[in-house]
Amino acid sequence: MGLFDRFTGTRHPPAGVPPVSREELRGSLLGLNQPDVPYVIRYSAGERCDLVAEWRLVEPARRQFFVESHVSHAVRIRMRLVQEDHELRALEEQWKVSRVGSPTGFQLSKQYTRGPSRTVSRRWTVGRGESGRLEMTETFRFDSARLREPLRQAVLSAGRTWRGVVFGKL
Repeated sequence: MGLFDRFTGTRHPPAGVPPVSREELRGSLLGLNQPDVPYVIRYSAGERCDLVAEWRLVEPARRQFFVESHVSHAVRIRMRLVQEDHELRALEEQWKVSRVGSPTGFQLSKQYTRGPSRTVSRRWTVGRGESGRLEMTETFRFDSARLREPLRQAVLSAGRTWRGVVFGKL
């Protein structure tokens, strides 16, 4: 694996795994849609790709004194199945919008990233446990790898290369 492959998040299948057909791979990727997962994998709707995986969520509002903050995340992976090269090209995009409001007004910030990246967001609350001691309890978790990893594993187990795209066309 070269330096550029590391930069784009490209992974190759294990040796000896024969590549499956395009239809089988598409079926296994769409089969990752389950009622208990927070994302959806669907056919593209004019987005110049074959499949799209999306995850959108809004973090619980955080309030400190008179300031309240809202953060929303969106992760989208556009995928094109390339039969000739036995690979799947994946373009990852992430959006993050933060709004911080106070009695005097609010501030809005937007962030967009393209390419393989990982965003992790956690919330903890402090309270007394059953023993009466202070305990920290995780109340919220967002990890963008929870979308990418099942897709990548399905592609690699199908004998295909997962090729991350950062620049250029999908």
